Amino acid sequence: MEISPDSIILWQWRFIIINATLVFSWLVMALLVIISLLITRNLSTGEYISRWQSGLEMTVIFIKEQIRDITQRDPLPYLPFLGTLLLFISVSNLLSPVPGYQPPTGSIYTTAALALCVFFAVPVFGITRLGIKGYLKHYIQPTVFMLPFNIIGEFSRTLALAVRLFGNVMSGTMIAAILLSVVPLFVPVLMQLLDLLVGQIQAYIFTVLATVYIASASKTQTEDTEEEAEYQGENEYEE
Repeated sequence: MEISPDSIILWQWRFIIINATLVFSWLVMALLVIISLLITRNLSTGEYISRWQSGLEMTVIFIKEQIRDITQRDPLPYLPFLGTLLLFISVSNLLSPVPGYQPPTGSIYTTAALALCVFFAVPVFGITRLGIKGYLKHYIQPTVFMLPFNIIGEFSRTLALAVRLFGNVMSGTMIAAILLSVVPLFVPVLMQLLDLLVGQIQAYIFTVLATVYIASASKTQTEDTEEEAEYQGENEYEE
């Protein structure tokens, strides 16, 4: 039993290595691109809409609503990045029952790469919305003495994103493989179904956390003041 798709070497020449993680990552990306092209080539605005287009629209609406609920602002600037994260992780985990397939999210390198994308996206969205000066102010809030702690927090949450997704996906795959080798068929099937559910939950949680980090970095001083006033108003109402 292979613990990680990284250990499955498919081709190697000197320092160039093609392993299962790369191949399955490319497979998932190619699958997403092909499905997107097939669905969007005949888009309709009339009365008749295909099931595929309807499913795509429902997916986009769901993602937009989730982003709007978290950020409390227009979701369109964040939709391409966060939607891509969610779909890649979701499809990667959804294909796990396919024989011979191992989810690339079961590799620490894949989850680290996804977390690094979030790490660099946070300042990009923050600077785009607040400007460089406005974004850098977040690092000295509430006082300048918090600067080193805020910087450490940026790296620690990136590490937490990568390890959380990797640990949950890898553990589910390992448990299903162990049960398949020691017990009858039905228990591993149930575990595989549970693993699929957990994989989708992890995709959602990863994207939600990324959205929270981006929204926090893009928050203006006015929004901070409004939230503080709302919080104080709730406390006064409770009293």
